[in-house]
Amino acid sequence: MKLNHIIVALSMVLLSSFANASGDHAGGHGEADSIGQPGKTENISRTVTITMLDSMRYSPASVTVKQGETIRFIVKNSGKIKHEMVLGTEKELKEHYELMKKNPEMEHADENMVTVLPGKSGEIIWQFTKAGKVDFACLIPGHYDAGMKGTVNVQSAKKKAGLKK
Repeated sequence: MKLNHIIVALSMVLLSSFANASGDHAGGHGEADSIGQPGKTENISRTVTITMLDSMRYSPASVTVKQGETIRFIVKNSGKIKHEMVLGTEKELKEHYELMKKNPEMEHADENMVTVLPGKSGEIIWQFTKAGKVDFACLIPGHYDAGMKGTVNVQSAKKKAGLKK
């Protein structure tokens, strides 16, 4: 009888881990509207290439877009280890990173992120609906702490040429 209780308890732990590994965990879609929304291919206004380096840096580490713009990020891994790019708020990224440190083999496939093997490329198509700052980072354990972070600066659509808000 005791063995059945242990199996039930372990099953509950495993199921709760899977629930946290998908859907609305930190860095997922929970606050996606605060950083924009998945973009549609037909609305892409331009393509931006981001290169991921084993020095735990992105190149470029900062990108400027206009509010409402849909960007296709081509994310290239020029290194010899796996990297990823995850769009989010700083708070979301930090929370998701803590979760990744506890579950380093967690696989996820949200529209605001891409995991790229060495020598390969991936893409994120994203529409930036709000002005402000959107962060991106590699949340593979150790990479975020080493400084693998960047920013998308979203300029207000209300700005006119030569005028500042």
